Amino acid sequence: MSKVLLSAASGAAMLLGGQLAPVQAQDGKDANFVPLFTYRTGPFSGSGIPIANGMRDYLEMLNQRDGGIGGAKIVIEECETGYDTKKGLECYEAVKGRNPVMVNPWSTGITLPLIPRAAVDRIPVLSMAYGLSASADGQTFPWIFNPPNTYWDGLSVIIKHIADELGGLDKLKGKKIGYIYLDAGFGKEPIPMFEQFAKDLGFELKLYPVAATDMQNQSSQWLGVRRDKPDYMVMYGWGALNPTAIKEAARINYPMDRFVSIWWPSEDDARSAGPGAKGFRELNWHGVGTDFPVLKDIQKHVIDKGLSKVAKGKEGEVLYNRGVYNSMLIAEGIRNAQKLTGKKAVTGEDVRRGLEAINLTPERLKELGMEGFTDPLKLSCADHNGHGAAFVQEWDGQKYVKIGGPIKPMEDKVGPVAAAAAKDYVEKNAGWPKRTEACDSK
Repeated sequence: MSKVLLSAASGAAMLLGGQLAPVQAQDGKDANFVPLFTYRTGPFSGSGIPIANGMRDYLEMLNQRDGGIGGAKIVIEECETGYDTKKGLECYEAVKGRNPVMVNPWSTGITLPLIPRAAVDRIPVLSMAYGLSASADGQTFPWIFNPPNTYWDGLSVIIKHIADELGGLDKLKGKKIGYIYLDAGFGKEPIPMFEQFAKDLGFELKLYPVAATDMQNQSSQWLGVRRDKPDYMVMYGWGALNPTAIKEAARINYPMDRFVSIWWPSEDDARSAGPGAKGFRELNWHGVGTDFPVLKDIQKHVIDKGLSKVAKGKEGEVLYNRGVYNSMLIAEGIRNAQKLTGKKAVTGEDVRRGLEAINLTPERLKELGMEGFTDPLKLSCADHNGHGAAFVQEWDGQKYVKIGGPIKPMEDKVGPVAAAAAKDYVEKNAGWPKRTEACDSK
């Protein structure tokens, strides 16, 4: 069984008369249990550590500043997965009987086998901007949430960005686009959509898979890039893959302003390549830096008190802030569930409804200290994603700088493929449970 790391407020659920009792904090008051699947060790830790710190620090800030959410403490618990699917499923088995309000797999590989389990165990899965793109369909996947963008949405934004630089989607015809990716569930997820775009828009797609065991040795892939001379390179990488790819691209003098990644590379990934990384681009949908009230509250109530594991100067970096965004969604799901039920300690089933009620208006974002940090987001019974816009940011040699306005996903292209994929998923999984809960009309 994977080692479980407990917070000071953590406590175990108890069975009373065959019913699972709410998790309680040490002072005896009701609390809400939020397990975080993290990876602070191994070849993916470079990506996992900042996200784990951001997630934990936001929730701890709520405990320290507000006493939790709605009068109930948040029980924060990490389980180390090493980004390994088997370990991730062990973590799930370790927590599922303890009334978690939701689970955060932080791995597409772990998320995929949890999709059929979530409906049985009635525990929502938050796979924020990763996982199965088709699971944005809340009618088909009522227990899975992947806001604010899917991997297919992100790919469509990258394609639009490239097309804008070339002068229009029609200018993609005859071009060659390379795709370097982690040869696992995460990296394979966009390929069907990528192939559809290539067919529809007339460009040639070249695939450069990288096995997890070879993330730090990509010489053969980049020799292929040098040979094939793609007009643009797209990356879906994680962990040690990202800095290695940026270094290799710089080594062969690939034009960095034509190397565009999905939203996962960190500042360290770009820094590691030195001056040659300047111009590298990636997507994002939230602010970078600490000049936001929410980050200042984390600094005051968590970091300054010595309650954070974040290294000095790393707060506010892109993946740390990504973790903050993720935990904001967790907290909003819990808060909405409390409002809907009138309870302080809520269940996973309550929080599923709470997540569907998320409505991050400009006014709500200001209340959260996130004005200017991210765009509004609204989820619903049918839409568990929101399909928000993203923007492109460029590495200037020291930091990521936003270089353009928001780009909306191509829903006219992505929507039909996603709908077909959801239908196909159901057909391939005999007995797939239909949604039984009525959608709230509010």
